[in-house]
Amino acid sequence: MSISKPKLIVILGQTASGKSELAIRLAKKFNGEIISADSRQIYKGLDIGTAKLNKEKIKSIPHHLIDIILLKEKFNVALFKELAKEKIKEIHKRKKLPFLVGGTGLYIDALVENFKFPKISLQKKIRKSLDDKNEKELFAIYKKLDPVGAKFIEEKNKRRLIRAIEVCKITKNSFWEKRKKEKAIFESLKIGIKLPKEELEIKIKNRTRKMIKNNLEGEVKKLVKKYGWSVPLQTIGYREWKEYFEKKISKKDVENLISLHTLQFSRRQMTWFSRDKNIKWIQSYKEGEKKIKNFIK
Repeated sequence: MSISKPKLIVILGQTASGKSELAIRLAKKFNGEIISADSRQIYKGLDIGTAKLNKEKIKSIPHHLIDIILLKEKFNVALFKELAKEKIKEIHKRKKLPFLVGGTGLYIDALVENFKFPKISLQKKIRKSLDDKNEKELFAIYKKLDPVGAKFIEEKNKRRLIRAIEVCKITKNSFWEKRKKEKAIFESLKIGIKLPKEELEIKIKNRTRKMIKNNLEGEVKKLVKKYGWSVPLQTIGYREWKEYFEKKISKKDVENLISLHTLQFSRRQMTWFSRDKNIKWIQSYKEGEKKIKNFIK
């Protein structure tokens, strides 16, 4: 007799699509708890620029894997996978329904598809040859080594680019293809929010304007003073301020750059998600509610 797997609801979508608010409504409806699948909201201090929910909204339903590490600490997808697995088990023990919510496709797939990552130690010689290169140069190197993976990787994530190049050089294979799927741990329902392009662009611009108004500049100054321009501060919403602080561009330029880079990132997210034929795309709360009801029957 086959044993049914624990159920997991996944709410995913592009940045600024409204998935966090939707997830809270659905989690309240179905006695759930939320696990964040956002590779930047794990960091303490990255608040305004990562569009973290305010404390009142977070308190309205239990949230997990937000604000768990400092910017100086290292974090990766393999660690996320293990932490998320433990949280899901804890939620099931409380007789509640876990909701995995976010836009970091690699994090979501690592957990849902049960990826097994190559165990390759850090290569000092390779890293030394790459450390002085900028993101554009690193991306060009990686694209030659792994054209498929280059379609999905964050082009401005220096740490991830170096790791991907490192794995390609050591294994002589694609970093993308080295991720092996094992037997799924959970029975998952993937719900994706898809907005018309024009609507998403407006939401991104409005959100960026709100971030600036809420003193994103002050948040960035405080973090740079404490950590310098560390890897997490190469995140969209933060890295655009460097030239402003150097008096090379205006604050309006910063706002426009954040909106542009966010829009570009949202397109890469959709490129990633469009590969997955198991995602049930919706445009309203009612659609999501109906799909979850059918799933948990």
